[in-house]
Amino acid sequence: MTAKIELSGVKKHFGHKVVLSGVDLAIQPGESLVIIGGSGTGKSVMLKCILGLLTPNAGTIGVDGSSVVGLSARALAAHQARFGMLFQGGALFDSLPVWRNISFALAGPAAERRAAAIDNLSRVGLGADVADLRPSELSGGMQKRVALARAIAARPEILFFDEPTTGLDPIMADVINNLIRTLVTDLKITALTITHDMASVRKIADSVAMLHEGRIVWHGSRDGIDSADNPFVDQFVHGRADGPIKMQLRKL
Repeated sequence: MTAKIELSGVKKHFGHKVVLSGVDLAIQPGESLVIIGGSGTGKSVMLKCILGLLTPNAGTIGVDGSSVVGLSARALAAHQARFGMLFQGGALFDSLPVWRNISFALAGPAAERRAAAIDNLSRVGLGADVADLRPSELSGGMQKRVALARAIAARPEILFFDEPTTGLDPIMADVINNLIRTLVTDLKITALTITHDMASVRKIADSVAMLHEGRIVWHGSRDGIDSADNPFVDQFVHGRADGPIKMQLRKL
């Protein structure tokens, strides 16, 4: 089976700063893969390379077997249209009502786009009464659900989730995790998630990969993370200060 997304030997540096130092990773169609790893390990840079927002210095990136490196402007736009994105902060437009936020990337008459927005609101557990509200009138959890509705509105083939539960209380975080798991399964979407939240990992992942110092140091099933014979995974999963992962702290 051809991987939905495949990275081979992907390297990216900014001047003398090496961010990705040879990433090898494959994500299968319909799979929900979660990337874990400390801050500054290159997770977001890797997503930007897959989207074509950044060009790797070496290596190959393929989607459905076709290279995404060096695409023309038109081909790049078509490539990016295959993705939906849930940003860490939601990234809703404050000046637009909820239904226009959700239908922002949709074409057609306003009435049809509004109807589509309401349909997607129902998929994330919100009613039509929310459609005309502004994002500022919503709680953090409702904003996250609206952002999720926007991410799926165009029925993308692939969804990226960037820290989907950041800033939420544990109960609402679990609601979002359940929604992501249900939507990915029901809509048969390939999903790639970045998170530090191990509760999210256990709820939404089919498989897990750990990125450390620009390389994938472990890749396995969700159920394998607790028994992984890998000191990096063990330290991260259990939140231990002592281990091979060293945090850079500034002295006061």
